[in-house]
Amino acid sequence: MDRQERTALARSIARADSVVAMTGAGVSTASGIPDFRSEDGIWTKYDPDDFHISRFRADPEGFWRERVEMVREVFGGDVVPNAAHEALADLEAAGHLDTLVTQNVDGLHQAAGNEDPIEIHGNGRRVVCTECDHRFDVGPVMERVEDGEAPPTCTRCGGLLKPDVVLFGERLPRDDLVRARTVSRNADVFLAVGSSLTVEPAASLPRHAVESGGTLCIVNLDPTDLSDIATYDFRADVAELLPGLVEDLSR
Repeated sequence: MDRQERTALARSIARADSVVAMTGAGVSTASGIPDFRSEDGIWTKYDPDDFHISRFRADPEGFWRERVEMVREVFGGDVVPNAAHEALADLEAAGHLDTLVTQNVDGLHQAAGNEDPIEIHGNGRRVVCTECDHRFDVGPVMERVEDGEAPPTCTRCGGLLKPDVVLFGERLPRDDLVRARTVSRNADVFLAVGSSLTVEPAASLPRHAVESGGTLCIVNLDPTDLSDIATYDFRADVAELLPGLVEDLSR
């Protein structure tokens, strides 16, 4: 990692009127959460079609039983925020990060202290009623499924409960996507952190920033399709670079 480049990035952030960060699976894997698309990721063990919205509608019982099994495997351990999550929360608290957009559904950014991340793929720690839109914590609902209540229903109206995430075959929440695109176009600095930048429409957000004159910084272990348009392109561990960036900004 080039220390001079990191220092230069810190200067760009310090001068910026608007800084946006977008996080992907590389931030979650540092907390021990397996990703979905790698060679040994979740989709090598489970069939993505089993978690399609059409499966949920046609077979909510089977969907929920397999969903609980997968979630127990993914979040089975004591999953807590890592140094990258904490650094992003520190940047926000210090006024150096205006908006956080995340592709992750684990809720670890809120646990670290980020107040209002735009969760464009939803949040797996919640469920939502398909009838009245009321949201509940996922933990008690999963226990109900394990106790035989599959599919689980809303305790308020009796409607079918659904994980509060974007399933395959569903559109991203319009309001969240519009907000994410707007802040990206207005960003003086855009940090793309731990994302392969291959999943659309999230992958287009950094490009929106660049097209509007913003400075793009990518922090990822592997090159991305947008590395050639990034001003800063770090092949680095997010849990190491981001805390260092916080230190640079505190000086």
